[in-house]
Amino acid sequence: MRRATVERAKIAVLLIAISGLGSAYAKASQRELRVCADGNNLPFSNRKGLGFENKLAELVARELNAKLTYTWAAQRRGFIRNTLNAEQCDLIMGVPSAAESVLTTRPYYRSSYVFVSRPEAPRVDSLDAPQLRKMRIGVPLVGDDGANPAPLLALASRGLIANVRGYSVYGDYSLESPPAELLRALRRGDIDLAIAWGPLAGYYASRGTPRLRVTALREAEAPAGLSFAFDISMATRKGDRELLAELDRILERRQHSIAVLLARYSVPVVR
Repeated sequence: MRRATVERAKIAVLLIAISGLGSAYAKASQRELRVCADGNNLPFSNRKGLGFENKLAELVARELNAKLTYTWAAQRRGFIRNTLNAEQCDLIMGVPSAAESVLTTRPYYRSSYVFVSRPEAPRVDSLDAPQLRKMRIGVPLVGDDGANPAPLLALASRGLIANVRGYSVYGDYSLESPPAELLRALRRGDIDLAIAWGPLAGYYASRGTPRLRVTALREAEAPAGLSFAFDISMATRKGDRELLAELDRILERRQHSIAVLLARYSVPVVR
């Protein structure tokens, strides 16, 4: 009887050891989803995982049964070249669908540049509104190499350049989300109206007091050959078509969950 008990104990110990080895093997062999992101760029991403692109990355990792890891880098000139295309990661969560240096998934949202104003300010819904002649208009600035956004060109073509106050999208990286300085300036009263990229504007307009008014720019008023609205996709390296196909299937399967996520972050979605 005692011998049988000892044998059962040995078998139990052996099973526990085998189970532990299996668990360790599974852990060691778990797939890794490597994402490159900006660690200070709400509402898109930050190191605390609070952005909607962070949440989307978590969703994708769950769908792939993969461990999510990040490479953090400021999203400035050369971001794609120095991260994804330098093989520091396998995925970037948000790029224009027309980006040429990467492979892009099917779009998972489309947004637009928007007007943002304080609730007591005159309502503006057109670049031809006469009120603009008397307003200080804040706009995002990218650089002097022709990369500045279409709304700035549209204002210049209407003779409103003297009304423009520029705010760099790169800004002071010691502040939370440097591009949001444009919206902070509006709340301070430094400008009368802001024109901003929709997801940034929607997020910060809906947080803080008072709630700011957001109105999409009219696509018909964009300069010839340019647009105010863009499809946004995830991006993989060129040649990584297997991962791209997996991502497209996830985007199709989880359309509703993604729409709910975008709404939670007040992302203005246009058709």
